[in-house]
Amino acid sequence: MTIQGAHDPRFEAVRTAFAANLDSGDDLGAACAVCLGGELVVDLFGGYQDRKKEVPWARETIVGIYSSGKAVISLLIARAVNDGLLSYDAPVADYWPDFAVAGKGEITLAQLMSHQAGLSGFPDEMDPATWLDWGAICEKLAAMPPMWQPGNAHGYHPQTFGYLAGEVLRRVTGRTVGELITLHLAEPFDLDIYCGLDEGQMARASHMSKPTKLADMGEINEPTKAAFLTKWAAPAGVSREDWSRAEIPASNIHADARGLARAMSIIATDGRIDGQEFAASSVIDLLSREQIRGQDLVLPYEISWACGLMRNSNKVYGPVEATLGHSGFGGSCVFADRENGLSFAYVMNKMSHHLMGDPRPARLIDAVYKSL
Repeated sequence: MTIQGAHDPRFEAVRTAFAANLDSGDDLGAACAVCLGGELVVDLFGGYQDRKKEVPWARETIVGIYSSGKAVISLLIARAVNDGLLSYDAPVADYWPDFAVAGKGEITLAQLMSHQAGLSGFPDEMDPATWLDWGAICEKLAAMPPMWQPGNAHGYHPQTFGYLAGEVLRRVTGRTVGELITLHLAEPFDLDIYCGLDEGQMARASHMSKPTKLADMGEINEPTKAAFLTKWAAPAGVSREDWSRAEIPASNIHADARGLARAMSIIATDGRIDGQEFAASSVIDLLSREQIRGQDLVLPYEISWACGLMRNSNKVYGPVEATLGHSGFGGSCVFADRENGLSFAYVMNKMSHHLMGDPRPARLIDAVYKSL
């Protein structure tokens, strides 16, 4: 399999592992990027965009990254905190007054960002196409009572996280998540990261092949059902074009590995990118701080949550426990290791059933750390 891109010779082991994933058939098409001290030292891509292997994965190819996009949302929240528009310690209702009903008035932004709000999904039936209606979803979230006592536990919010954080951002900036990505990341730093694709971006987006088996969700409870297992837990039944065009920030951000690794370098290098300050190091400290730790009510893992990112308590993202990362449905993942000034991104189009710890990025991550 032809591998394209470039890499620092120190990271030859990463190229070898990347090629092995493609040659074995574990990957169809994929890209991997690493930044060290903010400098791009690995930028690899290869394989195909389609199952017939007729369209090669190109430098300009982007792909859906599902929940790895939550890392991008976390950066936008940090930027708003840096700019004095938000405070992690403030109640969400300070910015979104309607959110205060049904016992949610004391939920802080930090609790919202660490999946403590008790709004992991909608237990009552709705049209799955409602996910394409931003106002309708936010109205339902504002009115909804929590499924557990906020602040006492955490349960992963696979879809609702993006609307919750995105609505807070919209109320203090007047802009959508997609517009803020363009304003703060894509345009100033030439990053291929988007939420809500236009026609040209859709033409660059790779096909995604679905997993061949179901994920192991562990013990099934009401928050898990609402999050993942109802017929309306995701926008089923809509066209790929409508889904791609909509802003569903927690699950339909599209990007390439290069842009994601560079974006995550903001955290790895204490708030800087391309020699510019994106956020003060003190804000990165706040983003990174553990908010809650324990058994997640939705995912079958013990998790340490920071503000929108997982702390690396399960060592999914290398050997450093303070590393911050996030994985996406199907296998993508991103992380930032402040201790080593290292950021990483892996994206692909052949989706697996792993919720976290997919063996394909695990091989790449192991090679990265062996190369340091």
